[in-house]
Amino acid sequence: MGNEKRALPPAVGGSSLLTVFAVLCLTVFALLSLATVQADARLSDASVQTVAGYYKADHAAQEILACLRSGAPLPEGRTVRATHGPDHKGTLFSYTCPISGTQNLEVEVIVEEDAGYTILRWQACPAAEWESDDSLDLWDGVLF
Repeated sequence: MGNEKRALPPAVGGSSLLTVFAVLCLTVFALLSLATVQADARLSDASVQTVAGYYKADHAAQEILACLRSGAPLPEGRTVRATHGPDHKGTLFSYTCPISGTQNLEVEVIVEEDAGYTILRWQACPAAEWESDDSLDLWDGVLF
């Protein structure tokens, strides 16, 4: 009975710990990659909506310009402000086409009597006026 040897379990502590650490690292990297892909998808969706909105507004502005040049009636729901152009070379028309809830395409164009035109402004602008936020109580640099 004295010569019996007990079977010892193999020493796998260090390699098991290393394997668990590697799996944990790979899982974290996979989750970070997934979060990055989701953020990129949201950004590309927002970009698609922005570009589509701009080109829709640009198309509407081009239609209005074509109507102004040909003398045809304006598309329904569109208003145009007309004044005399500089040096009375034609009529200055100003109109706005919405791009999104926060941006408008603002257009100013001079249409001359011979159906020629000069674009003075074709610009994406914020839809609302900028308002400063003075709600924070900031230090003015004066010590008590």
